[in-house]
Formats: sequence, C-alpha cells, structure tokens
Amino acid sequence: MKADVHPKNYRTMIFRDSASGQSFLSKSCANTNLTATWEDGREYPLYLLGISAFTHPFYTGQQKFVDTAGRVDKFQQRLAKTQAAQAAQAALADAAGKKKKK
Repeated sequence: MKADVHPKNYRTMIFRDSASGQSFLSKSCANTNLTATWEDGREYPLYLLGISAFTHPFYTGQQKFVDTAGRVDKFQQRLAKTQAAQAAQAALADAAGKKKKK
C-alpha cells in the first residue's frame, strides 16, 4: 500500500442517525467535537447524520414512486385552465375598450 494516502485525522468514528438513533462504526476524517462510547467500551468521535440507510426511504422500502404521467396530465389541465382564464380576461378587456369608444 502507498504511504501517506489518508489524511492525518483518518480514524474510527461512530456515525449516529439522528432520526432513528441507530449507529454504526466506520473510518472517516470528518470533523467533530462530540464523543460517544461504542459497544466495545471504547470512546470514539461521534458524527451525527441527518439521514442514513436506517431511515432513508430507498433503503427502508418505503420509497414512493412518482406517477410522471399523472403529473403531466395535471400540468396540462392547469395550463388549459390558465389559458382559458387569460382568454376570458382579454375578452373582457376588449369589450370594455369597445364600450369606451362609443
């Protein structure tokens, strides 16, 4: 192996998912001032994660599939409604303009 490949602060750390409270031990050079005791009784630096494989919907099987066809249909319906409203507004403005000319 090559010497001096990893940074100087590359060490074993505890990573804890803040949503579920579950932890795992891995090596990293992440900066942290927190420490915690692992199952082996030793104290390691602690890094808190916002989301991990313990809580991410892809890994937990609770992933929602997006119905893209339905989203396109909804967009087209909103677009048609907006265009109809704009046409009605233009017709009212045109009618109001004709009344002023008389």
